[in-house]
Amino acid sequence: MARPFVSFRYGAKRLACKGIAAIWLVSAPFAAAAEPVVVAALGDSLTAGYGLPRADGFVPQMQAWLTEQGVEVEVRNAGVSGDTTAGGLSRVDWTLTDDVDAMIVALGGNDLLRGLDPAVSRRNLDGILQAAKAKDVPVLLVGVAASMNYGADYKAAFDGMYAELSAQYETLLYPDFFRGLAELPDREVARREHLQGDGIHPDASGVEILVEAMGPSVLELVRQAQ
Repeated sequence: MARPFVSFRYGAKRLACKGIAAIWLVSAPFAAAAEPVVVAALGDSLTAGYGLPRADGFVPQMQAWLTEQGVEVEVRNAGVSGDTTAGGLSRVDWTLTDDVDAMIVALGGNDLLRGLDPAVSRRNLDGILQAAKAKDVPVLLVGVAASMNYGADYKAAFDGMYAELSAQYETLLYPDFFRGLAELPDREVARREHLQGDGIHPDASGVEILVEAMGPSVLELVRQAQ
């Protein structure tokens, strides 16, 4: 989200006429100090950091990764374990407070686990993106890749809704939350070494891999919001 600025020439001229140009010149650097970009991460247990110490969750690790890139940012955890896209839609207005500059939307995993109609999930995500657009908040839409459990048509509809909605609302897109782990050479090793005992949620090392993979997309989101 663009920050307003004061023209140096106009401001100096105006204040010089009042005889306080020297004060303005001293104080201007402090007034120009950048504020951190506030990014809200709207999601489910993957965002909330289910089963992990707070410092090992997705949001704190993403915050740390962005800080290492030299970015002034505050990542807020708006993840609720068990939430579906419907739950995210019900919370989006609370999440988009006036100081939020950008939003990560990472929902759909629980819709998938419950076998919900992709058309319903799509409508809910559409409502979330509408809310963000109304507030001029840039979004990184994070997808979840469906398995073949419900058939090829279901997978095509579910996977496709993220790209289609991203194009419709001109958001950034990260197609699969688990891409970092999915791209490891040995998936069985990845499952054994980087997932918790439930075989679904990443452990601390898994989160680190996911953050490293997704980080550049979040960095681009922050740049859009600056």
